[in-house]
Amino acid sequence: MAVIEVDELCKKYDDHVVLDRVSFSVEKGEVFGILGPNGAGKTTAVECVEGLRRPDSGTIRVLGSDPIDQSLELRERIGVQLQHTRLPETIKVWEALDLYASFYSRPRDWRELLEWWGLAEQRDTRFGRLSGGQKQRLFIALALVGDPEVAFLDELTTGLDPQARRATWELVERVRAEGVTVVLVSHFMDEVEELCDRVAVFDRGRVVALDTLAGLIDRVDPEYRMGFRLMDGGASPASAPEALLGNLPGVGSVSRTDDRVELVGRGDFATEVTAALARERLLVADLRIDGRSLDDAFIALTGHSFRATENGDGS
Repeated sequence: MAVIEVDELCKKYDDHVVLDRVSFSVEKGEVFGILGPNGAGKTTAVECVEGLRRPDSGTIRVLGSDPIDQSLELRERIGVQLQHTRLPETIKVWEALDLYASFYSRPRDWRELLEWWGLAEQRDTRFGRLSGGQKQRLFIALALVGDPEVAFLDELTTGLDPQARRATWELVERVRAEGVTVVLVSHFMDEVEELCDRVAVFDRGRVVALDTLAGLIDRVDPEYRMGFRLMDGGASPASAPEALLGNLPGVGSVSRTDDRVELVGRGDFATEVTAALARERLLVADLRIDGRSLDDAFIALTGHSFRATENGDGS
């Protein structure tokens, strides 16, 4: 069931088109990624969905409501962590949660959130003295204090070190486990690959693709490559890998040079290959599967690299 439906969304400032007929839907209970380089229109689209910006045209429904005309009703049901969230440097963690809880008619117990998000020890710590990871925990807790059905998280790991990023990803998984639908806005491909069930790829104000991660990658190149070195040096049946592996489901081709075997296939053929090797008790070394990446998909879909666009060189 779709909890968010966006159809033909358009937004421009003067002559600059920010959103060009953007359409997507978000299903209940999923982590939905909105991926694109800086300036691609991601945040503008989400702010329209949240009711913070009025689109020039198009329709939006969030939990069946119009986010502009029914904004007060809807804000009781959604949680928002903005891209540029700021709090007074001197406000204490408990004070911020208590303040945000007062905005809702039926908020969660913010004391419970302190424990849940590992902030109990920072209860009386002022915002300006929190680490980057602690601030992100607080921002997510603030987005959830109204007990929302849908949470919007915009660029929540920008500026964090790798350890803090990984910890924040675990928090997002915890949010989903509570039954909250999550819309995650990011310009980090690894983040989207780690967390999202489906992703809308934005480029220059348009949605250029919308699919699961596997589906996006399969549009570009449905074939995987797998290679390994035979340990037995050529004993049968390893001496004829084509006979052993060539007819397995998904395997397209098998080639061998000395003790090195290379395969090309589709789908889950690597599982079939490793199972066949195990059945024959064949030992292999230097096993490698050449993975296809979301970055490769972005290049194929847009004609330029993700990083070049992000740096302003791909426009």
